[in-house]
Amino acid sequence: MKPSHRFKTLSFRVAALSAIALVAGCANLAPDYQRPALPVPATLDSTNTTPSTPEIQTPALSWNDFLQEQRLREVVALTLENNRDLRVAVLAISKARAQYSISRADLFPTLTATGEGNSSNAGSQTSNNSNAQTGVRRQYTAELGITSYEIDFFSRVRNLNDAALQQFFSITENRRSVQLSLVAEVVNAWLTLDADGRRLQLANNTLENLSRAYELSKRSFELGATSGLALAQAQTTVDAARVDVGSFTSLFARDRNLLALLIGATMPERLLPDGAVAEPIRADSAPRQQAKTASLLLDVPVNLPSTRLQNRPDVQAAEFALRASYANIGAARAAFFPSITLTATAGSSSSSLSNLFASGSSSWSFLPQIRLPIFDAGRNRANLDIAQIDRNSLLAKYEKTVQTAFRETADALADRATLESRLTAQRSLVAATEQVLKLSEARYRLGSDSFLPVLDARRAVYAAEQTLIGLVLTEQLNRITLYKVLGGG
Repeated sequence: MKPSHRFKTLSFRVAALSAIALVAGCANLAPDYQRPALPVPATLDSTNTTPSTPEIQTPALSWNDFLQEQRLREVVALTLENNRDLRVAVLAISKARAQYSISRADLFPTLTATGEGNSSNAGSQTSNNSNAQTGVRRQYTAELGITSYEIDFFSRVRNLNDAALQQFFSITENRRSVQLSLVAEVVNAWLTLDADGRRLQLANNTLENLSRAYELSKRSFELGATSGLALAQAQTTVDAARVDVGSFTSLFARDRNLLALLIGATMPERLLPDGAVAEPIRADSAPRQQAKTASLLLDVPVNLPSTRLQNRPDVQAAEFALRASYANIGAARAAFFPSITLTATAGSSSSSLSNLFASGSSSWSFLPQIRLPIFDAGRNRANLDIAQIDRNSLLAKYEKTVQTAFRETADALADRATLESRLTAQRSLVAATEQVLKLSEARYRLGSDSFLPVLDARRAVYAAEQTLIGLVLTEQLNRITLYKVLGGG
């Protein structure tokens, strides 16, 4: 027989042994997984007593579709490209994938090919010829083998592999959770920068106008036309506005620093919000700085069923971890049953390399080993108890995660229920205070009243407009909060 044919025959024998070894999974001892019932009300709006309508199935909404401002989309895209926290989460997925690959490899036998040449000198003279070799013996071997492969009759290895797979899925969801939180955080930072920039502009406008009013009051006081009380009150309004300018300047700088940290790179000027790139304040600019009311984010539907919470990445991650615990119970149960380990080799051995694969040089070994658990002082029982306790613990964590998700969503919906009416009332308040200011200034110019009502009216306008800017920001942040707590879909 030719050497190549002989080697093929040996390979076929080893392959046949491998096929026999792959007969596994005769009994899966893991308990059947059933998704736990949600421990929350049927609808996300806990204040709603009307029956919920069937959920309309709609395609998932990506953050790119949810955001309606092009600059904000580019900022988020830049963040996802450079943020270090997200980069760490992606690397964790790569590590989990590699760990799962290691676990999955245990399902298959390990085939090894070895070649060996051995030379030894017995130390005796075998010929009178001075060129002859003395006592040299050579042995050459070539083998294919299966090394310590466990025949998985009771699915111990398969359950461990399934547990690793579920852990990999869980870590993947953690990465999605990091990305979702990161999108929400960078949108919050961008909108807050815009609002604080507008607050700073309003404070600068107000300080400019109040400073001019103070100078007029000071000249009037010097002429005896204004009381010292009016001058002192005018001074207090100027000082209060100056304090606000300093506070909002600090907040604005901190907002830019936070945004740069989240992005992980220098913030391009062209992507800054309107409130951060407004033109310099002029001395004759109007005291009223309009709050931006145009929506940058799509609205979020209400009266949704609580099953929507299952789309959240943290809920899905908790469920995958729970699934892994079921597989670990199966692996712990398998330890009570016999296990069979197979080691087999087939090869050829010869004293000369040229005859290594010649007829009559074959060799093989077959070493099955069975392990019967008889007495282990309760070790296997304790391991099973631990696996079951872990399952119960992860079930409690899953339910807690769902309850937390429900609470966060219900809180966001409760805030949203009153935001529109609050905005309407605040805009009406701004208009009313501006009217009071106009009338107070008219009465002061006609000499019908002192300057004190004008100062009070200006303070009221300033406070109302600052509150309006804050409410507009709150309404926008509520949208992104709802998008986040609903799982981004």
